[in-house]
Amino acid sequence: MKNTLFDFISKYITLTEDEKNVLLSLDLFHSVKKGTILLKEGQKSKESYFVLKGCIRSYYILDGEEKTTAFYTEMEALTPPCVISKTPSEYYISCVEDSILTVSNADMEVEVNSKFPKFEIMCRMLSEELLAKQRIDFDEFKTSSPEQRYLNLLHKRPDLIQRVPQHQLASYLGIKPQSLSRLRARITEKDKSSGAFLNLSERG
Repeated sequence: MKNTLFDFISKYITLTEDEKNVLLSLDLFHSVKKGTILLKEGQKSKESYFVLKGCIRSYYILDGEEKTTAFYTEMEALTPPCVISKTPSEYYISCVEDSILTVSNADMEVEVNSKFPKFEIMCRMLSEELLAKQRIDFDEFKTSSPEQRYLNLLHKRPDLIQRVPQHQLASYLGIKPQSLSRLRARITEKDKSSGAFLNLSERG
C-alpha cells in the first residue's frame, strides 16, 4: 500500500528516500472495517482521510433518513469541513467497504511541512483540485435531472453502481430507492431498444 501512496504523491512532487521514511514513520496507514463510523455529527475532528483501497461516504441525517452527499474511492482525499472550520461536524463519515486509509491531522501536517516544505505545495495543489471538482460536481447536480445524474455516474464512476448499496446510491442521487429501480429499468429498456434499432439499420 505504501507504494500506491508514493506513486500518487509522485504525480505532484518528487520524494527522496528520507522523505519517504519520514512519512512511513507517522503511522499513517489504517485498515478500517466496513460499517465503521469515522466521524459523527456533533463531533470535532482534526483528521483528514485519503483512500488507498475501499470506499467511504459522507452523509447527514434529516428526519431520521440518511442523505448521502459524496462517495470517496481509491486515490481520493477527504478533509471534512469541520476540520477547517474547527466546529462540530454536521456530517457523518463511514466506510461502505473494508478500507485502507491514510489518516492525517493538522499537527502532523505542520510537522511534515516544516521539515519538507514541498509537502505544503502538494497539499495546496490537492486542495485546489478538490475544490474545483466539488464545484463542478455541485453545479452538475443542481442543474441535472435524476436520470442525467445517474447517467453521469455511469459515465464517470461506473464502479460505484456495483459497489454501493442501492439505498445509498438513491440517496446520493436525491431520489427514493424505488425510483432508482424504475430509472435503471427504463435506461436498460432504452439501451435494448436502441440496440435493436441499430441491428435493423445494419440489416437495411
